[in-house]
Amino acid sequence: MRFTGQVAIVTGAGSGIGRATALAFAREGARVGVVDLDAGAAEAVAAEIAAAGGTAMALASDAGAPGAADADAAAVLARWGRIDALVTAAGISVGGTVLDVAPERWDAVLRTNLGGTWLWCRAVLPAMRQQGQGAIVTVASQLARAGGRNNSAYIASKGAVLSLTHTMALDFAADGVRVNALLPGAIDTPMLARAMARREDQDAARRQSRERHAMRRFGLPEEVAAAALFLSSDEASFMTGAEVPVEGGWLVN
Repeated sequence: MRFTGQVAIVTGAGSGIGRATALAFAREGARVGVVDLDAGAAEAVAAEIAAAGGTAMALASDAGAPGAADADAAAVLARWGRIDALVTAAGISVGGTVLDVAPERWDAVLRTNLGGTWLWCRAVLPAMRQQGQGAIVTVASQLARAGGRNNSAYIASKGAVLSLTHTMALDFAADGVRVNALLPGAIDTPMLARAMARREDQDAARRQSRERHAMRRFGLPEEVAAAALFLSSDEASFMTGAEVPVEGGWLVN
């Protein structure tokens, strides 16, 4: 097991990519902090981990709320004494061009996707620096590189996550902390289902999205989780500041 004796925190762990990542860390021996805005979802994933023989704690909080990440990171440290990995999977999308998105909805997306990433990295970095090691995996999007239509706030937030990842990789490399980004494509998650529900012809939208990938299918949350675990592991010990696509060939198609 790659993470025996280690502690991982996953935000947005109640569903989708976050849930798959939390479960994967637990299978590899990590103790897992399961963070989600939905208390019931966080508790369900923590219970699933425990039922499989793993160790987890549910942390119900808003990733973008000032102070929440600090309190949750302190709770993890109080229980387990260390933090080895962080995956920032919490995110939301509302759709719309810059003309369509109301300011409060724009702010909500940036607050969660970018602000939540910043606040959680800020919360765990002191412990990682003190340990002299740690791995942070941010979750961006292939759209941050390729661009896309009618999703301006989400794409802007994910582009900013990439820039934040790059600067943190430089700022903390000397402390033994590695910071890398995942660029998922369209992954078969509740977020994707909600995005498709905004389209007038959902079947056509799903077909068009699948065909945009060279592999002609949606990705699975477990496929993104596998990449997150790789970047968090010693196998990726010479990687920092990297952008790792998990997008079925979207960027080359």
